[in-house]
Amino acid sequence: MVHRPIQQRTPLFAYSLRNVTEAAALAAYDWVGRGDKIGTDGAAVEAMRRELNALPIEGTVIIGEGAKDEAPELYCGESIGLPRHRAKFDIAVDPIEGTSYTAMGLANALSVISMAPRGTMFDPGPSYYMDKIAVPKEAKGLIDPTAPTAEKLRVLAKALGKKVSELTVFLLDKPRHKQLIQDIYTAGARCSLYPAGDVMGGLLAAFPDSGVDMLLGTGGTPEGVLTACALRGLGADFMGRFNPQSEAEAKVIAEFGLGTESWMMMDDLISSDQVFFCATGVTDGILVDGVTVEGNFARTQTLMISGPYGERQILTSYHQVEAD
Repeated sequence: MVHRPIQQRTPLFAYSLRNVTEAAALAAYDWVGRGDKIGTDGAAVEAMRRELNALPIEGTVIIGEGAKDEAPELYCGESIGLPRHRAKFDIAVDPIEGTSYTAMGLANALSVISMAPRGTMFDPGPSYYMDKIAVPKEAKGLIDPTAPTAEKLRVLAKALGKKVSELTVFLLDKPRHKQLIQDIYTAGARCSLYPAGDVMGGLLAAFPDSGVDMLLGTGGTPEGVLTACALRGLGADFMGRFNPQSEAEAKVIAEFGLGTESWMMMDDLISSDQVFFCATGVTDGILVDGVTVEGNFARTQTLMISGPYGERQILTSYHQVEAD
């Protein structure tokens, strides 16, 4: 049998977009292990903003560094690129997902961007925390987010042709997940616990043979929208529900008109298949390698996802840099 790709090639725009995350990762490299989160983030933001503005698009930042009075660049609502260009996009960015990881020289720090056509990306406003569920395409539309944990795992196992005891669930290793972790153990499944990085966790849940079958738990809302965009491109499934972790957060999201009871499905968060996602490693990680520099060349690895065909690839690039 001859296997032919449904889509003959990755859109050229994806290759342009990876310049954005690679620039941010390269800028952050000089700050790895130096203990300065603010300096790390500032360098990555400046580099990412410069490359974004060079793209032939008219973009609006939906997920960024905060409100305009909190962030001079990549703030929510900022216009990017060329005004009145026919290619119009909503943009979600995390110049460094894992600033603490980078500052301490730890693994799994990424530079991340997601893009979707104008008007198709949900704006979470001031929400900071979200309950999340991510599953591979085999379980798309099958998981009831309101069901008990054991039932979610039973349905997922059936969809994947596995036993519950063969499932592994990615969670952030946080005190708020103590009961959820126990529920997973009681159901017979395994947990894969990390201190941060649930964009990585959502992607692992969507990739076959990654060793992770599902993402559960409460994490950052901005990271949730970024993940939903990537999983939309992969044909996987993502659900989210706002879960404020303080009275102050609950108050501001209520004033913004957001509820905390209903779950949002994939179409609520990203309503188009025409999505793009790039993640470049800053430090070595499970998904991609981090930046390395030798002589006049820096090496980067970038994961690229292009919808609507679920095509993904990891691109290794060598960039000429100035030697010290």
